[in-house]
Amino acid sequence: MRRLDLPGDVPLGAAACEAVVYEPVDAGEGVIFFVHGGGWAFMDLDTHERFMRLLCNEARTTLIGVHYRLAPENPYPAGLKDVVSAFRKVLTQRAKLGLPEGPVIIAGDSAGGNLALATMLHEVDAGCDLPAGGILFYGVFGASFETQSYRAYADAHILTTPIMQQLWAWYVPDVSLRNDPLAAPLVASDDQLRALPPLFLVAAEIDPLASDTIQLKQRLDALGRDDSLWMERGVVHGFLQMTAVLEAGRRAMREAANAVRGFIAGAEAR
Repeated sequence: MRRLDLPGDVPLGAAACEAVVYEPVDAGEGVIFFVHGGGWAFMDLDTHERFMRLLCNEARTTLIGVHYRLAPENPYPAGLKDVVSAFRKVLTQRAKLGLPEGPVIIAGDSAGGNLALATMLHEVDAGCDLPAGGILFYGVFGASFETQSYRAYADAHILTTPIMQQLWAWYVPDVSLRNDPLAAPLVASDDQLRALPPLFLVAAEIDPLASDTIQLKQRLDALGRDDSLWMERGVVHGFLQMTAVLEAGRRAMREAANAVRGFIAGAEAR
């Protein structure tokens, strides 16, 4: 493991990002670009160390994880701008950063899944290069608190509907901005979603955010895409932080790692 700093991008409005790189001994071509979750307001590279180590080891792929400015001190779109800037540097400066060549896969959990998907949408709109695929773990994709899972699991363990309402108030305090696809990707246009690379979606059943992932899959299916959804039954939000004691977490991580390898192989074959 090694740490490094990625400089910001003044024209983009991005600040410098702290980053960490994990390199499995048997790593092949390709890079996983990982964005940690924490409600846009909490957590960092240390809280997600095990998550990142397990993903890169299972996938046998070098991983770079990035930290970004957090809300409420830095509301939308500050954190997103940081992630976009860091992603572009990984795409264009891998030799300088000591990263292997090959396809780049973007991944993120929870709010990190939101930022990962928003980064792809941002680059679709900008006409910039996209990753070869995306791995989105129980992401925040919509700003509606009236979905089936928000109602059913309002008082679930780990994450509740009131907590998510507070996190949205910190990240996007201007409610009108929650109609922006870069804040709430479920409101993206068909053309924006159609332009995305292949996605592998992971959801937890007992999670206020479960419907976000289900609705995203439904929109993608309606466009004739062939994206995958892995729904882990009987688990709560954040279950992939519990892999030391939870077989469901290890199982979902193995599936995600298989998807990483599949996306890399598919990109290299094209």
